[in-house]
Amino acid sequence: MGASDSEIKHFKSIFALMRYLGLPAPQHPLFALVNYNKIPQQEIDSEQKLSIDFYKISFKNTFSGKIKYGQDYYDFEEGGMAFLKPGQIVTPYQSSESYEGYALYFHPDFIRKYPLGSEIASYGFFSYHIAEALHLSAKEKALIDQLLQAINAELKENINHFSQEVLVSQLALLLSYSKRFYNRQFITRKVVNHEIIHSLDEILEQYFQDKSGLDNGLPSVTFISNKLGLSQRYLSDLLRSLTRLNTQQYIQNAIIEKAKEKLSTTNLSVSEIAYELGFEHPQSFSKLFKNKTYVSPLKFRASF
Repeated sequence: MGASDSEIKHFKSIFALMRYLGLPAPQHPLFALVNYNKIPQQEIDSEQKLSIDFYKISFKNTFSGKIKYGQDYYDFEEGGMAFLKPGQIVTPYQSSESYEGYALYFHPDFIRKYPLGSEIASYGFFSYHIAEALHLSAKEKALIDQLLQAINAELKENINHFSQEVLVSQLALLLSYSKRFYNRQFITRKVVNHEIIHSLDEILEQYFQDKSGLDNGLPSVTFISNKLGLSQRYLSDLLRSLTRLNTQQYIQNAIIEKAKEKLSTTNLSVSEIAYELGFEHPQSFSKLFKNKTYVSPLKFRASF
């Protein structure tokens, strides 16, 4: 019987997770690399929700099962990479067939005294949904596999201060390549990504048409990302790669364009336009409008 929806198995240490998976204790208490082929499948409750206090990088070369995130299952038959930060919840759902790849676990304390300890916050993909996994080309898979093999070889050496420095350097290189490959994915999946932008534009247009701002205020990043079914960080990174704007900046530009339309085609006062768009105070609207257009709303209207 699977675990109930309310039951979440929480792991504070990598050692505890290894024991749960039926694996030997890790060579380092704060760092572990697991070969998926070595995990005893019968030991895992396929519906058990897991929460961990450390980072996880999952690399699946081939995968016949699915991953559950929220209420949905996501298929990774082609393989790829997914990234989890401490505190995220995931449910592994295994098929009866095996899959190939690795899971890399590391505790924040492992990198804390190194530059990567502060730099890791810049790797936004740790905040992506599982559904926003990194899909790799054959060449990229080979490179990631090579990096993980090097990490595995280093872990087999006697762990000391120097080996930790090497492992942190290898981890930093792995993350740098992952960031590059995600940027490639944003660019090469132009059709899908432009459909997302089109949907975003439609959501904003409907928001303005319905005058939702009168009751709900300005359209927020949270509102938009939830409507699109994307994580806030993924949406912002996607938009930045295509438009050089983050989500908040994109929304602000849409607000200004709608304001220009209302100023030039209606007799609504500046205050009425501000309230319809979602501003609590007309002064805030006028300030944003002038920052974006270098003229006040009234001067803009006077030019028509």
